[in-house]
Amino acid sequence: MLMAAVVTLTLAVLVLGLSLAKIRAQAGIATAERDRLAARFKDVVDIEAERARAQELLEIDRRRIEAEARTAREAAERAVVEAAAQRARTLEDARAIESRMAELRSELVVMEDVANLQSYGVYDKRFSFPTSQSFDQAITDLERQQKEMVRSGRAAICTAEWLIDGSRREGKKFQKHLLTLMLRAFNGECDAAVAKVRHNNVGAMVSRVRKSFEAINRLTAPQRCELTSEYLRLRVDEIYLVHAQQDKLYEEREEQRSLREQMREEETARREIEKARAEAERDEVRYAAALEKARVEVATAEGAKHQKLIAQIEELERRLAEAQANKERAIARAQMTRSGHVYIISNVGSFGENVYKIGMTRRLDPMERIHELSDASVPFSFDVHAVVYSDDAPTLENALHRRFDGKRLNLVNMRKEFFCVSLDEIATFVREKHGDILITKVAEARDYRKTAALLAERGEGPRGWGTYDRRVDRTAVQSAGVA
Repeated sequence: MLMAAVVTLTLAVLVLGLSLAKIRAQAGIATAERDRLAARFKDVVDIEAERARAQELLEIDRRRIEAEARTAREAAERAVVEAAAQRARTLEDARAIESRMAELRSELVVMEDVANLQSYGVYDKRFSFPTSQSFDQAITDLERQQKEMVRSGRAAICTAEWLIDGSRREGKKFQKHLLTLMLRAFNGECDAAVAKVRHNNVGAMVSRVRKSFEAINRLTAPQRCELTSEYLRLRVDEIYLVHAQQDKLYEEREEQRSLREQMREEETARREIEKARAEAERDEVRYAAALEKARVEVATAEGAKHQKLIAQIEELERRLAEAQANKERAIARAQMTRSGHVYIISNVGSFGENVYKIGMTRRLDPMERIHELSDASVPFSFDVHAVVYSDDAPTLENALHRRFDGKRLNLVNMRKEFFCVSLDEIATFVREKHGDILITKVAEARDYRKTAALLAERGEGPRGWGTYDRRVDRTAVQSAGVA
């Protein structure tokens, strides 16, 4: 037991010795590592000092970043201000461009108005007088007002007082010369516009004068000088007056032409009636004489000769009665100054479908008048749809014109008797006002249909016949007699 204890103790001593040696070796290694680390971090002697230095570096970085952010923010704000200023300048430039574009569009409208051959010259009338001579007086009064404005210094004015080399007198002289030049330029433009105004360009001339007014005032704005709007109004009114006078002159010429045509028509009708009455009177005298002679001869005649004279007397009596009736009718027509024929005619080749002329003639043979119309500057002859005799032909004609006034082809000259209306509408109205009439609904239009058929054979379309739809089909070709 003791030996075992000794052995155990010995072994424990040996183990303890080994452990101590190992601990000493590890302690040496730790010491060496400590020395190495101490040598490496010899500058780091105080952790608090290192932390303070790190915080100081962080503060320096923070201040630098804040300064950079402030600089960037200020740059951004300057950029925003500059962008707003640039936007304002851009908007101002855009408004200036829009204004200039509007001026150019207005000038373009003026040029198009001058060059537009499709223009019909329909304008609102600002002035109306019964005769063209009345316009002369109105224009004279307007010119007097213009001269009074110039003399009184109200046509062009200066709103500032000028000094030339310190002299108020020289300044006034300069202003007077400038205003004179402005009025000379403006009046020259206005006079040219008045001289060139026509039925189809009054709008262009007024716009031209207004543009001149604006241009002169824009050029003299730095000198605080301007033409007055009242003077502009007088010059514009002059253009409208001259235009209205031209319209009135045209109306008077058309009225005179219509009166002359009416007088010629009435004179022709009067001569026809006189001729018919003279012929009827000559026939009456001739037949009466022949009848008297036949009655004397029949008293002594016998047999076949007697029978022949009896038949001759009956024929002469019939012709004498007819001549007397013609004479009475001619006398009655001469006394009835409102009797005549209302005719309804069309010209498909010249005016298209559903366009009818509704006119009136007092001639004994109304077809003579219609033939005259066919010979008057139209490429094709008129077709007759109805001829209506009336004891009061002017009233019937006027009633038809009033009924279809909204369907006139010419809305300016009311003496043009063409209407875009259906034949059924015309027939219905005439039957209501006059009674039953005979209507020919289909227009023969022989020359037109033959021409259309020939053009169709050549593969050509209508030649210069306006915008009406005149398509040639097989029916038109066959009706024209062209196989």
